[in-house]
Amino acid sequence: MKLAGFSTRSAGVLLVSGLLAPLAGAFYLPGIAPHDYKAGELVELQVNSLTPSLNAENKLESVLSFGFYDERFHFCRPEGGPKAAHESLGSILFGDRIYGSAFDLHMLKDTSCQVLCKQTIPGKDAAFINDKIMKGYNYNWLIDGLPAATVKVDDRTQDQFYSVGFGLGSSLAGQLVPHFHNHYDITVQYHTLDEVHHRVVGVVVTPASKSTEMPKDGGDVSCDAAEPMNLHEDRDNQVVFTYSVKWVPSEKSWATRWDAYLHAVDPRIHWFSLINSMVIVVFLSAMLGLILMRTLRKDIARYNSEDAEDLQEDFGWKLVHGDVFRPPQRFELLSVILGSGYQLFWMVVTTLVIALLGFLSPSSRGSLTTAMLLLFIVYGFSAGFNSAHLYHSFGGLSLKRIIIMTALFVPGICWIAMMIINLCLAATHSSAAAPIGTLLGVMALWFAISIPLTICGAYLGFRRKTIDPPVRVNQIPRQVPDQPWYLRPIPSALMGGILSFGAIFIELYFIMNSIWFHKVYYVFGFLFLVFTILVITTAEVTVLLTYFHLCAEDYRWHWRSVYTAGASAFYVFVYGVLFYFSRLRLASYASLIIYFGWMTIACFLFFILTGTIGFVASHMFVRKIYSAIKID
Repeated sequence: MKLAGFSTRSAGVLLVSGLLAPLAGAFYLPGIAPHDYKAGELVELQVNSLTPSLNAENKLESVLSFGFYDERFHFCRPEGGPKAAHESLGSILFGDRIYGSAFDLHMLKDTSCQVLCKQTIPGKDAAFINDKIMKGYNYNWLIDGLPAATVKVDDRTQDQFYSVGFGLGSSLAGQLVPHFHNHYDITVQYHTLDEVHHRVVGVVVTPASKSTEMPKDGGDVSCDAAEPMNLHEDRDNQVVFTYSVKWVPSEKSWATRWDAYLHAVDPRIHWFSLINSMVIVVFLSAMLGLILMRTLRKDIARYNSEDAEDLQEDFGWKLVHGDVFRPPQRFELLSVILGSGYQLFWMVVTTLVIALLGFLSPSSRGSLTTAMLLLFIVYGFSAGFNSAHLYHSFGGLSLKRIIIMTALFVPGICWIAMMIINLCLAATHSSAAAPIGTLLGVMALWFAISIPLTICGAYLGFRRKTIDPPVRVNQIPRQVPDQPWYLRPIPSALMGGILSFGAIFIELYFIMNSIWFHKVYYVFGFLFLVFTILVITTAEVTVLLTYFHLCAEDYRWHWRSVYTAGASAFYVFVYGVLFYFSRLRLASYASLIIYFGWMTIACFLFFILTGTIGFVASHMFVRKIYSAIKID
């Protein structure tokens, strides 16, 4: 994913770079200052993993990435072997594997038909490369932090923009053997500050397939071969890798060099998404206002009336006042889920605020992932505090039990799922498989920072004054009458979840595109507004359904509010399934496990987040209405 978010880093790396450096050996705090080059100075070209893109049928056939120096590709290596670049924790976890290359680029020095090396590719590896070409795999190179791109034209506006990456090869419809790109025309745009200093502001690569041959007399190589380079799978193939470099002056400044990469395909779709979400919010707000301002006000006034005839007409939500604050079943698990929901909520809010303030740059790869992971760890304090406080308020007495459950439940489930995904990546020899050092580093963060913070938070939360109910709880539970079909658990949850999902599904499309098609996503302003609308919509729809349940004399609102609000995660998963059938055609079981594994993790966390929002809103609503009436 190239979500300028999921490819950028925050200042929080300062907290753990020293701790994790010996374990993962790949963490650094990136500078955002421009690099000024002098004429003739070496400009390093770095290579990253090859990633899948859309094939000729506009489908994605794989989600596996492969290292540039995977032996099966037989790409040219620099003298002394490739040196790994320093990467952030998030960059490594997201599959970046950046190395130096054999390319020799010098500022303002044009070169033509330079030979990288000559390689022999056996038939077995030729079959591997041809398969990756047919699946639309792309090269991913970097020069001065800018990704090498191809120039494309927006069909709607006819504006040119940069699409990150360029094809490993090409194939036409009905072509049995694809063309392998072994020649690269590299165009580097530079901006001149003064007579001495220059800055890189754009990188475009035009690949070509040429059956170039090395002269037997040792003379210069010609890159004018008309025949394409086809890799035959039944014999060894002699491949000559060549490149040309052209430096082009540009008026584009260093500060705006990412504008061409951050091209929005159609901004009107984002605005349509916001308007669609706002319509849902206005509709729910009107219904909620009608209930609160008219129905509830009349009910409370009648309940507080001293007229005996009015009291004889009691029905609905006042009749369950003695049971509505009864501790729910399995309240330990409920407390843990809600504590983790607080943790996720503050993590998301803080990350979005950091992004809106401009601290996340697309040139700092993996920063958003790093920021989210570190914030999740730090907000372990919030998880422990809120879990223990709610658990104690429900009548729980075992502090040790709630600490263990909070520290291990949600992080443990995500860790196990990630390990299964990582094993699948390792089994397919994908470069996206996280190194053992990085995994040990993440585990060190979990045990050395997150769990101690969770313990401290739980200790303080357990000692905090409990949330006392505004009315007395009956000793004997009231019998719940039969509920109409639309207020039963599954139908009511599905009705509530679809409204919350309706507020985000358009923006979800762009996020899914960014994740699986390795596109740049940088519209954090839209994302922040959509998240705000999601919170409001989830809170309002849960309060409405909670009120309907109480009016039907069903006082079991605690769990009901969680899975009513969290049901939107079910629709997100269904959307993921539809996205798979419409945009993907994964050819291996490993790719299927990885795709649906990540979708399951995302939906699990989304369920906890939205479920917590629904519970908090319902809890505030229930306490408000029952504290406003007189109870004999």
